[in-house]
Order: sequence, then C-alpha cells, then structure tokens
Amino acid sequence: MANESIIRLGFFLFVLVGVAIWELVSPMRDLKVSKKSRWLNNLSLIVLNTVILRLVFPIAAVGVATYCKDYDIGLLNIVSIPEWSKIIVAILVLDFAIYIQHVLFHFLPFLWRFHKVHHVDLDIDLTTGLRFHPVEMILSMIIKFGVICFIGAPVLAVIVFEVVLNAMAVFNHGNIQLAKWFDKALRIFVVTPDVHRVHHSTIAKETNSNFGFNLIYWDKILGTYQAQPQKGHLDMDIGLEQYRDSKITQKIKSMLKMPFTNK
Repeated sequence: MANESIIRLGFFLFVLVGVAIWELVSPMRDLKVSKKSRWLNNLSLIVLNTVILRLVFPIAAVGVATYCKDYDIGLLNIVSIPEWSKIIVAILVLDFAIYIQHVLFHFLPFLWRFHKVHHVDLDIDLTTGLRFHPVEMILSMIIKFGVICFIGAPVLAVIVFEVVLNAMAVFNHGNIQLAKWFDKALRIFVVTPDVHRVHHSTIAKETNSNFGFNLIYWDKILGTYQAQPQKGHLDMDIGLEQYRDSKITQKIKSMLKMPFTNK
C-alpha cells in the first residue's frame, strides 16, 4: 500500500515508453494527422483528466478497497475463502465490469455522447488509449468504486487491476505491428492491438465489437468478438463517419465541447 503509487507509475511509464519506441520502430499504419498535433491535444486532455480526478476523488480506488477491508464492506470481506482466491475473483469481476461499462457507454445515448470523444480520433496509437472526456472519467471512477465496494475487492487485487488496466490501455491502442503467430497466441487470452483496432473502425458493426480491454473471453462468450476488420488493418478507416474534420476531432476545446453539441 505504501508504494502503490510508485508501483503504478513505474509500470505505466515502462509500458508507455516501450510502446512509444515500438510505434517509431515498427508502426502498423501511417498516421493521417500530424503526430505532433495529435499528441499535444491528446496528452493535454490526459493531463486535464488527471488533475480533475485528483480534485473530485481525494482517495483512489486502492483507498476505497482499504476502507472496505477495514469495515468489512463487500461480499469478499464477509466470506471465508483463501485470500488468493479472493484476489482472482476480484480481478475477474473488475475486468468483466469494465467490459459491461464499455458496452453501456456505446449503447446508452447519454453515455455515448461522452465516450465518442475517444472514438473520433482519426488515428489510433498509444495516446488514444488514454484520451477520454473528463465526464466519462468521473463516471467510470464512480462505477469502479461501486464495484469495489460491492464485492469487497482486496487491496492487492485493486493494485494489480489498476496496473493492468493502464498498461493494457496503452498496449492495445498501440500503432504497432505484431507477428501474426504472436498475435494469434496472445489473443487466446488477451486483447491485442489488432483485436482492439477493429473496435475503432468507422463501420458501425465493428465499432460495436471487441469491447474488452484486457481478457478477451467476455467478447467471445457474449458474441461481441470480431477477429478482423472488413477492410483489413491497413485500409480500414479509423474514427466515426460523421466526424472527419481534424479541427473538430483533434483539438482539445472541441473534444471538451463535443458531448454538448447536437451533432
């Protein structure tokens, strides 16, 4: 607990730098919009979100888990099973909860207003994985807190989950090439960049597929898995059909205003 922030930041920076270098050395697709412009605006939004979340939520998810443990709140805090099994159950439940949350943000119109800020990016790379509207970030945090309290997730489970959540968001949005055999092996268990890239297609059926962020099982079990994009990874169009102007999709002011416009 004492080193939780350092652990999370260390893993995050390691994956961030690793994927950034990978994108430079072996990119999957040519970018349509200047990387300098996209990164400036995407990273500015990420910094803004970090500040807002710190102000709105003085304690992080780990703090909520600690509180639940101290006061025996949640199902796993009132059942007598080994601690290792509680950790596994909690990680699986949290992973599934993020999947369900993602589905809801696509199909409930009010929530989609905010989530589309993530989808209108005309390219997909590691910064896309962290680009979300502040309102979505706040709502996501509330949902996460609720799940942690309901199941009584152990502190270690929450730390592991948070580390994996951040790392996988960067990895599976990466504009990186994986050998076909490696991608095939990985996607037996987890969401790879090729799997998640389908989710950022302009084709509605593909946009509404591959909702998982880490474990791939939920998409396969619940019928939302699509193995490959219809047009192929190099020719597919990224973003949303009604948002093709980079002045709207890539500027931080436009991203912040987007959910409150009628388009």
